Amino acid sequence: MKTLILGIGNTALTDDGVGCKVAQRLQKRLRGRSGITVKETALSGLSLLDEITGYERLIIIDAIQTHDGKPGAIYKLSPSDFKTGRMAIIHDLGLVSTLELGRKLEMDMPREVVIFAIEAKDMATFSEKLSPEVDKAVPEAVEVVLKEASGGARPSQ
Repeated sequence: MKTLILGIGNTALTDDGVGCKVAQRLQKRLRGRSGITVKETALSGLSLLDEITGYERLIIIDAIQTHDGKPGAIYKLSPSDFKTGRMAIIHDLGLVSTLELGRKLEMDMPREVVIFAIEAKDMATFSEKLSPEVDKAVPEAVEVVLKEASGGARPSQ
């Protein structure tokens, strides 16, 4: 199965870059592994279409901020966890809307999508360093994604 592991975020905004930091470690661990591509990007919405087209499985790693979340917690989610029932503004399409649009346009979209969201503490401060709580979660996130890429994962929350 052709798999894309995609770390998303802005590495200049503290914890927003956690998806990219995890992807960087995964690139080293999975180098030369047949059928698995690891990338990092700051793209979102429609800009992701070119990145994700042509893969059967997509594993996304990104930062999230929830109301009462504990920084560093890792959540395993699916696109259905984000469904709102209506499309967003065209220049700011979310992942679900982007996948749906790609399918409607008969593009070769991933059939399986798994999202690993890491609870962020700070996504507003300009810094290339993660907060200590989120930095501590990176090795566990790497292991969880490796397990998922090999067949299944159960993150801690």
